[in-house]
Amino acid sequence: MTDSPDPLLTLPKSLRDAFKEPLGPVTTDASALLKAADETRERHGSAGTGRPRLIAVGDVVTYHLREAGRAPDVAFVDGKTEREAVREEIASALAETEGRRTTVENPAAALSTALLDALAEALAAADPVTIEVAGEEDLAALPAMLAAPLGSTVVYGQPGEGMVRVAVTPETRRRARELFDGLAGDTAAAYEILGVDPDGVGGTDADGGDGGSSDGGASGDDAAGGA
Repeated sequence: MTDSPDPLLTLPKSLRDAFKEPLGPVTTDASALLKAADETRERHGSAGTGRPRLIAVGDVVTYHLREAGRAPDVAFVDGKTEREAVREEIASALAETEGRRTTVENPAAALSTALLDALAEALAAADPVTIEVAGEEDLAALPAMLAAPLGSTVVYGQPGEGMVRVAVTPETRRRARELFDGLAGDTAAAYEILGVDPDGVGGTDADGGDGGSSDGGASGDDAAGGA
């Protein structure tokens, strides 16, 4: 794995508003979210595309999923929530988690080669992996949506609202590709690192539909999922 912290992709100012809108339903109920993730796995998963994964982006999100009884297959943590240090209770709980841990550097509003490498390796791992980010993991949900198998669920925090649940379907992958292709930098190299064929993004999922994600989700009004 490369240790280079230099960003491969950066978020242009022109796209920042687009990234503020949640890419899925928002909830503060971790148990309901996990039930919806199971339904997504059953509806959209396919043996031919790999085992669906649960991916958490953010310390608070990871903590709440674990407290609800499910350790994410891949968790991105950076010790912060809304750019402030997380509570000691959360930091301590996450520090005690089992499984493989890897550390990468990644600047804010950017994606480094190291982070993308770590994501690709974690998705291929048999056991849960925690990716500790020196810097920020604010954009990590986007490549996760592209690289995770169909039927996976990506969860990230929406500041002041809760946890955003994104069911990985052909439709959500197409939306992720639109945003990913808008990033400044070498997107071709990024796709190669992730093992993703951009021309193959989308298509048909296991239930034979176009992957439209109409999975429900309760709106939340606290910061349970703040990244």
